[in-house]
Amino acid sequence: MKVNSSEVLSAILKAIDEGIHVVDLHGNTIYYNEIAAKHDGMTVKEVLGRPLLSVFPSLSEQTSTLLKVMRTSKPIYNQTQVYVNVHGEQIETINTTLPIRVDGEIAGAVEIAKDYSRIKNLSESLLDLQKKMNGQTNKRRKNPSGTQYTLDSLLTVNSELMEVKKEAKKLAKSDSPIMVFGESGCGKELLVQGIHHASLRPNGPFIAQNCAAIPESLLESILFGTSKGSYTGAVERPGLFELADGGTLFLDEIHMMPIELQAKLLRVLEDGHVRRIGSTESSFVNVRIIAAMNIHPKKALEMQQIRADLFYRLNVLTFKLLPLRERKEDLSFLTNHFVQVFNGVFKKRIKGANRELISLFHTYSWPGNVRELKHTIEYMMNVCEQEFLTENDLPVMLKQHFQSTAGKTSSYKSLSLRTNLLKLEMDLISDALRQTDGNIKQAAKILDIPRQTLQYKIQKLQIE
Repeated sequence: MKVNSSEVLSAILKAIDEGIHVVDLHGNTIYYNEIAAKHDGMTVKEVLGRPLLSVFPSLSEQTSTLLKVMRTSKPIYNQTQVYVNVHGEQIETINTTLPIRVDGEIAGAVEIAKDYSRIKNLSESLLDLQKKMNGQTNKRRKNPSGTQYTLDSLLTVNSELMEVKKEAKKLAKSDSPIMVFGESGCGKELLVQGIHHASLRPNGPFIAQNCAAIPESLLESILFGTSKGSYTGAVERPGLFELADGGTLFLDEIHMMPIELQAKLLRVLEDGHVRRIGSTESSFVNVRIIAAMNIHPKKALEMQQIRADLFYRLNVLTFKLLPLRERKEDLSFLTNHFVQVFNGVFKKRIKGANRELISLFHTYSWPGNVRELKHTIEYMMNVCEQEFLTENDLPVMLKQHFQSTAGKTSSYKSLSLRTNLLKLEMDLISDALRQTDGNIKQAAKILDIPRQTLQYKIQKLQIE
């Protein structure tokens, strides 16, 4: 059975989980998939072969992104479009629209649309719920701000992290912005909630918002609120800045916020005035901003993921949280803590982890940090039937990791002691350098040797 290229292309386009709308040079629809039809509340037959403006009467040559792209020959990326279809239903999408060129001439345009109406409605519902919760006093809640953690919740025996907690407790009394950075799973939100709890506004609201993977227009309305009439169906609704008035607004993964929106955030940080979308009036808010990133700020600046002026405004007070691999002394301490926690949850009496398991834990890099360790212990507590957790209780992926590592070290058995120790030393140094991306100071800390000693060994053993 022969299949031609147009059939293959059609099958591929139908399988894509995004709306695709293609028009020719005259504005007539030449391709329209089922996802696009679902977004628009139409059927494919209602749109295919018909002029665009006759099917979507609320659009015009000026407002239609498909027609605009053909007119200007310039692509449009991630633009919000709000329109009414022929059935009178309001549709909201995020569109990327591209011109189609044949032999260098414009022959039409293609639009790839993501429907975010449901996400937007859910976000607005959550904002309404947050507003109601802030307006009520929940007597069962120990902390009226809604925070769960204090600085004591950030458990550690690492001296550097204990200094961070000590500094955070002291600087919590300030109203200056704070920047926190560290890998995912190392406790940024625990630290941030702890700072709010230790601040001069512990009874004020604490509101957290992750800035990643949210369209710019939606995130803008979430942060700043909307004014009635600013767009079709818009109502008077406060944003997170207004809801956090008198408290703390925590903006996680701020480097993922669109650059244009970062400029608007900077203006609020400068004068404290917020203007709802579509409004001509501003209101003053007393909000402390704490921002967080899961990458180093220097890298975010180099990659132009965060505006330099916004970074320097937020970077008044800075805290770095170490990953778990750089505070191995916490492994045994946190393991015992999680065992006791889950003993209470699962009604067990497990005493802890045996020495062999703790030794294995020290050889692992823990890319998911404390969160990964906690979930690992939770799994092991579910399956363990002995007094102590052992290697046999490990999750499958970790068990396979340690088995493969053991397979590598087994090759040493046939070597002489001197050669064996030399090879082991080289492997340990190489592994430490890989974990720290070649940072000699951090690698020396993991290996528990002076930096100068590590530099000498690298040169002597000719390790790259």
